[in-house]
Amino acid sequence: MTTAPRPRTSTRDLGELSRRLTGWLSARLPGARAVRVSVPASNGMSSETVLFDIEPGAGHPEPPVRSCALRLAADPAAYTVFPVYDMPRQYRTMRLVAERTGLPVPRVLWLEEDPEPLGAPFFVMERVDGRVPPDVMPYTYEGNWLHAASDEERAGLEEATVGVLARLHDGVPAREADYLAAPGDGSPLTRHVRAQRAYYAWVVDGLPRSPLIERAFDRLTELWPDDEGAPVLVWGDARIGNIVYDGFTPAAVLDWEMAGLAPREVDLAWTIYLHRFFQHLTAGSGQPGLPGFLRRDRVEERYARLTGHTPRAMDFHLLYAALRHAVVMLRVAYRQVHFGETAVPRDPDTLILHHADLAAMVRGEYGDAVR
Repeated sequence: MTTAPRPRTSTRDLGELSRRLTGWLSARLPGARAVRVSVPASNGMSSETVLFDIEPGAGHPEPPVRSCALRLAADPAAYTVFPVYDMPRQYRTMRLVAERTGLPVPRVLWLEEDPEPLGAPFFVMERVDGRVPPDVMPYTYEGNWLHAASDEERAGLEEATVGVLARLHDGVPAREADYLAAPGDGSPLTRHVRAQRAYYAWVVDGLPRSPLIERAFDRLTELWPDDEGAPVLVWGDARIGNIVYDGFTPAAVLDWEMAGLAPREVDLAWTIYLHRFFQHLTAGSGQPGLPGFLRRDRVEERYARLTGHTPRAMDFHLLYAALRHAVVMLRVAYRQVHFGETAVPRDPDTLILHHADLAAMVRGEYGDAVR
């Protein structure tokens, strides 16, 4: 198994974006300019991140911060990963989490809902320096800082990361996050899964469907937990690749576009499964990876110790994590098809990088990841 070429994530022109950003900024900070504007190489495949510094105008007050990051709703011309990008919702969630939990969520500075200035809504936040475990090539591969760390250093990072989830889930009253609940009737978990079904229908509209994903949805119904547990504010994209670390300590918790109201196991399973995804990708290329990192048993034990809540129905939630990831991966693959970077194979399930793992999970044959 090999990693696919990184697909195109934007059709925006950086020079034009820089000019328009300076125009927008100077209306809020007279005389100020956006300088050293750049897009990080690790830019995500949904909302875009733009880095810039603020150069104050002569004789004008110092800006609130000098180094900024801007989260821009995805470029509609880039065959977006998600159908809707609600920047006010992300902005509100980041403020709520920072206020209620004290987690290192970057300080948000401005929200712009008008798409006119930059072509899409966006918000600006303080930029936090540090290191992020890479997705490409994955941090499980040799040659990056996390792989080169000692077992003790990785254990410290793992424990601190589980602590982020514990503080998030225990720190925000669910009633204050009810705006994050998926629409419709039923329990928060029912609504969350229903929203994922609707997302899948959007992904395959007019394109080949995935028999594997549809079998996985059926298997979810069979595994549905008797006790779903109380809902909490879930991060949604809870993984170490969305955390900036100062050494091995979380310094900034990023990317809140998938936040929702659901059982806490939704985040726990996503954290565990996304590491397993990268680990299997690495092992398939002939490297050992990090097989002892973010193991299910250890993550569950640490989370229970920190919160008093013993994770439950984790077979269901790990399958749900792999299923959610498969739908995203299918959309990313169809975007590559859209841009002529690949072709639709006879079996569309093979467009999903982890299709063999997902199929094993549907059959109940996925080893210690689900047992």
